[in-house]
Amino acid sequence: MNSIQKNLKAIQASIPKDVTLVAVSKTKPISDILQAYETGQRIFGENKIQEMTQKWEEMPKDILWHMIGHVQTNKVKYMAPYVDTIHAVDSLKLLKEINKQAQKHNRVINCLLQVKIAEEESKFGLSKEDVLSLLTAEETKNLDHIKIQGLMGMATFTDDQKQIKNEFMKISTFFDELKITYPELKTLSIGMSGDYKTAITCKSTMVRIGSSIFGARDYSNA
Repeated sequence: MNSIQKNLKAIQASIPKDVTLVAVSKTKPISDILQAYETGQRIFGENKIQEMTQKWEEMPKDILWHMIGHVQTNKVKYMAPYVDTIHAVDSLKLLKEINKQAQKHNRVINCLLQVKIAEEESKFGLSKEDVLSLLTAEETKNLDHIKIQGLMGMATFTDDQKQIKNEFMKISTFFDELKITYPELKTLSIGMSGDYKTAITCKSTMVRIGSSIFGARDYSNA
């Protein structure tokens, strides 16, 4: 068993059965992803549509591809034929474009609304008020080719575990409040390699783990 497979098995054993693992394979070669695939992993996350599409074309078709990066509306059409879930949805405009492109392929694409929980200015995301406006909008209700599955958030990039936990608890509490009115919301995607254990204590249902599985990323060609 190689290091990728060992890492993956250890992480699979460390997360509860009701938490979904997205193996973040961005910048990683197909040979690495296949090692994870052979260990039973079927959900992979990418942050560049062109790279994800190339991998989708070459890899087994039972893989569920998750787009975890920020999405420009003009790029949606390239992944619409195959993408399973889009994590970082932060506007009605983007939702409408996803719906339009999914309709062309007679598909329903799962979407997560990105909530801004970090203090960093660089992070994208919606406010609580934005999320509520989006969920209640008549325009949203008429989108038949998307399914809003829940929320996604990214904590501040810091070693301060208390701050990370506070940010995760904010989105977790909001998620619980939303589920009272919208019981169809099932997914809370929080937690990455450095903080997924904290995220799980805050009721995460989906974690996005890359470097702890595949090792450090090489961004020289990214």
